[in-house]
Amino acid sequence: MYQIIPVQPFDLVLFGATGDLARREILPALFGGFCVGQVPDGFRLAGVSRSRLTDEEFRTLARSAIVDARSAAAQDHDAMRRFLSRLEFISADVTGGSGWEQLAEWPRRDTINAYYLSVGPVVFDSIFARLGNLGMVRPDTRVVVEKPFGENLASARRLNRVLARTFKEAQIYRIDHYLGKETVQNLMALRFANALFEPVWNARHIDHIQITVAESVGIKGRQGYYDTAGAMRDMVQNHLMQLLCLVAMEPPSAFEPDNVRDEKLKVIRALEPVSSNDIVRGQYSAVKHVESYLSDAGNVLSTTESYIALRCRIANWRWAGTPFYVRTGKRLNTRKSEIAVVFKNPPHSIFGEEEAPRNNVLAIRLQPDEGIKMHVTIKEPGPGGMRLTEAPLDMSFAGALGPDIGRLMNAYERLIMDVIRGNQTLFMRNDEVEAAWEWTDAVIASWQAAGVGPEIYLPGSEGPSSADRLMDHGRRWRGIADG
Repeated sequence: MYQIIPVQPFDLVLFGATGDLARREILPALFGGFCVGQVPDGFRLAGVSRSRLTDEEFRTLARSAIVDARSAAAQDHDAMRRFLSRLEFISADVTGGSGWEQLAEWPRRDTINAYYLSVGPVVFDSIFARLGNLGMVRPDTRVVVEKPFGENLASARRLNRVLARTFKEAQIYRIDHYLGKETVQNLMALRFANALFEPVWNARHIDHIQITVAESVGIKGRQGYYDTAGAMRDMVQNHLMQLLCLVAMEPPSAFEPDNVRDEKLKVIRALEPVSSNDIVRGQYSAVKHVESYLSDAGNVLSTTESYIALRCRIANWRWAGTPFYVRTGKRLNTRKSEIAVVFKNPPHSIFGEEEAPRNNVLAIRLQPDEGIKMHVTIKEPGPGGMRLTEAPLDMSFAGALGPDIGRLMNAYERLIMDVIRGNQTLFMRNDEVEAAWEWTDAVIASWQAAGVGPEIYLPGSEGPSSADRLMDHGRRWRGIADG
């Protein structure tokens, strides 16, 4: 059972409305919310780009995007008709003057206004200046900006200054879709709403934590951006950093936006510097019909990493001595995102060395098949003495909460609704972004000083073999393809 709580009517201006992100994520997410009653009939959306489309042509584009992303929901023809009727298109040059007079008159004065920038940061300054000069920013206006939030600390600070010239921090929503995933939010419920876990959520009981975000695809289609960013800037600085913060943070005094973000910021600031010995970088090669990274990037001299693994430590009382291992990569053997909390073994085994208990593991799956699995040690069934084996206590959300839960797990839908509600809990604050970049820049400087290029690994593998050296004291990476 789940409860649908509609948001208030709103006007959303979507810059970059004909781009890939708008078609793949934003428009389908809004339609999904509309179908279940979260998005009210009183909403309106203005798509903005340089393209010269009529309203009907834009609606045709939106319909096609929704059918591609949500074919089952798109069969509700009445909902589709009503949703598309709320869409309009305004052709505007975001760096010039054309179209802005019409755009300035579009938002209603008596309803919530939000601006979604599905465009590159290079045009932010121009858009914000016009929004401010044309009186399009009110105290309750929201603005949504997509990553990347800069490419280093200096550019992140510049971007924050640009935002601050037009908007107050309480109006800014820096979106990271990982934080909208159902399982990520359930991590907070798991920790802070259950007496079972919080007493053992510390270095005394947890041996180590692994955070894995593996992708089976390459960089084709994103090579222009990716070859200048690499896995560290593209994934670790934002997605994996946020997951690490939610695992490691202290309990906030209340589940309120700044309380939660204060605790995440403390984790980032407590991260110890990472040396070159704590870093493994990789780059996928070619095999059979799969092209190499260098070929995909169109740059035979590239030393950009498509894989990175890090051994991180947090300098505070809760986590002293407990390493955090994070890894992410392209062209790995499967698509999987997981947080694995590996507990210490009992201090003494009564079963002898051959039947020593295995480490209990709490595996939190973000994708695919979102859910939580606890690996516990049990007696192997049957006669013949005490033989220990491992068994999973499995809760996939689809199995436990019904088949409709998959539709409710759309991260963009949840985050856009939070924007309209004015809830910033799942969005990054300016100081959080800058602290993450400060740590990231130091990691990059460490491997640049070492002068070591990325290790080549085969597509379909688990990445460079040298990543195993990070796992000290007999620890091992969990198999990416394992359950």
